[in-house]
Amino acid sequence: MSQNSKDEFFENNVLGHPAGLFVLFFTEMWERFSYYGMRALLVLFLTTSLIKGGWAWSVEDALGLYGTYTMSVYFTPVIGGFLADKYLGYRWAVILGALAMTLGHASMAFETPLFLYIGIGCLIIGNGLFKPNMTSIISNAYESHPEKKDGAFSLYYMGVNAGAFLGIMLCGYIGEKISWSWGFGLAGIFMFFGMLQFYFTQNIFGNIGLKPTAVSKQESKDKAAKENVTPSVIRDRIIAVIIFSIFTVFFWAAFEQAGGSMTIFAEKFTQRELFGNSASIFKIADTLLTIIPLLIITYVLIKLFSKTFKKYSIGNVILSLSFLIIWGIVLWKVGREYNSTETEVPATWFGILNSLFIVVFAPVFSKWWESKYNLSGPMKFGLGLTLLGLGFGFLAYGSMGIDTNSVVRVSMFWLIAAYLFHTLGELCISPVGLSYVSKLVPASWIGIMFGVYYLFIGMGNKLAGSMGGMIETITTQYSLTTFFLIFTIVPIGAGLLMVMLSPLMKKLMHGVK
Repeated sequence: MSQNSKDEFFENNVLGHPAGLFVLFFTEMWERFSYYGMRALLVLFLTTSLIKGGWAWSVEDALGLYGTYTMSVYFTPVIGGFLADKYLGYRWAVILGALAMTLGHASMAFETPLFLYIGIGCLIIGNGLFKPNMTSIISNAYESHPEKKDGAFSLYYMGVNAGAFLGIMLCGYIGEKISWSWGFGLAGIFMFFGMLQFYFTQNIFGNIGLKPTAVSKQESKDKAAKENVTPSVIRDRIIAVIIFSIFTVFFWAAFEQAGGSMTIFAEKFTQRELFGNSASIFKIADTLLTIIPLLIITYVLIKLFSKTFKKYSIGNVILSLSFLIIWGIVLWKVGREYNSTETEVPATWFGILNSLFIVVFAPVFSKWWESKYNLSGPMKFGLGLTLLGLGFGFLAYGSMGIDTNSVVRVSMFWLIAAYLFHTLGELCISPVGLSYVSKLVPASWIGIMFGVYYLFIGMGNKLAGSMGGMIETITTQYSLTTFFLIFTIVPIGAGLLMVMLSPLMKKLMHGVK
């Protein structure tokens, strides 16, 4: 990749980073809108009674499908990374992946078993093409600015979670209160907008991400030769990546309970009906939680416009249209809730807390990682796993006395506290893991190694579904507290182990910080 293409990428700054980063920010935002919007609905839709429009599946079967799906969307990036590295280039892989996901969401809106499985298949294929290659574009662009990578990935992760926030809030609300079909369909609409915005603004990346040619392949080989890294160092760094990847399995097996057992806990065991002053306070809080993050993201959008509108007007117009639609839906939702005489917090609503906390805390963590108080990668992983376990500690304590036949409903505080600690843990692991993969592996292996990293995340997701599906069995035989204690003890133990391995990891990383 020529240095000129990277210089072009860094021409126009927005909030201290290149404008091109924020094109990726918004593209990924709409992709995560679609992914998390659908994820918020899937288990609830499958387990809801036939009378209420669901399919009345058992919790175990629903979470089994959920785990298989979330595993598969992380397995296919290995293939997507390989195809992009060898044939498609990162850009076309992203575009084709976004198109496949758009078709997948459209299929699910038909609400038939055949179209459900077709839709899930398209989402799995599309995600495999899309996911590793978005991060590969960032990795390539920041190759000559490694000191800014952790901060760049943290800001990019803010876009990821802005999309998750909006998707869970709007698709979840519409799916639960209006129509499952409309909830699934809305996810596809904004995936389509994200694809168009990326397609019409892609020239902002210069030569980054184009289809590989004989010349570019030779340049990659020459660059790899110039890196002057011995085979033993490469081997050690890849071992470090594998160790990081193994620990992500522990993290995601617990963290992804958000789409499964924690949603079940919210629906069955959390007091969600509000009255009087509590209802009024929630309506005000929900409005602020909805409007303020959207204002922040709109501010980022305006800053991007000021730098890119003249050269990339079509992409910016598409992005503007998508935001106008989002604002319209948000204002309709707020008005509908204020006019409602009954106030019940949707079970999917709690899922937005993770994304909300990410949007709030990502800039703080980005600054922390760029300061003199920055932690090493292994210490970040250890801290993240410990915080995750502490979050489940709140649920273990809050669920004391609850069994499968219990009519007891507990305070929303326990879920809110759990999501806060889970989010702080996620900020120590997820964007940091992406950054370290990009810094540790040879440039010519980046696409494939991102795929391998996602493969381990997929294992964690499958475990999340399998273990989450045991919630009723463990609760019946022991207690709900026992179920959540498992997710308290295991991540904390893994976190402490990673801290103990920190000296070894530093040796394996050979100076990469």
